[in-house]
Amino acid sequence: AVLLISIDATVLSFALPALSADLDPTGVELLWIVDSYGFAIAGLLITMGTLGDQIGRRRVLLAGALVFGGASALAAFSGSVPQLVLARVLLGVGGATLMPSTLSLIRTLFPDARRRARAIAVWAAMFSVGSAAGPIIGGALLEHFHWGSVFLINLPVVAVLVLGGLVFL
Repeated sequence: AVLLISIDATVLSFALPALSADLDPTGVELLWIVDSYGFAIAGLLITMGTLGDQIGRRRVLLAGALVFGGASALAAFSGSVPQLVLARVLLGVGGATLMPSTLSLIRTLFPDARRRARAIAVWAAMFSVGSAAGPIIGGALLEHFHWGSVFLINLPVVAVLVLGGLVFL
């Protein structure tokens, strides 16, 4: 889940020229397309962590994954700048639920301190890998597909996350 969040933070960079050609955003609109995702995550991270503590981490993780998947599809097929900005905000809402949920589930799933430390290291590594892989994945997808494909890559991962979460958590 954290891999998706970090990929989505950086994957859009290579899609901006194609996206700009299709949607013709102004400079300010382009900033909103890029930055609304990070604003939503940063603004809701603590709130979503608290929500997970109150109603259940598994429930918040699965709901966040579904929001993230739906917002990914909305972003991929956006036909206007406001629709894409809304989709990016919703992606941020989904991301803000996934980050604290995954980290708190690690604490629950790995009661042994050594195994928990290893799990947190893997969690952090996946975030770093996603940040570096986003532009590479975006560039590769844009060689062959529409700019919306940078968002569609989330859907199979979200499906595995939701199914795996229902079975294993």
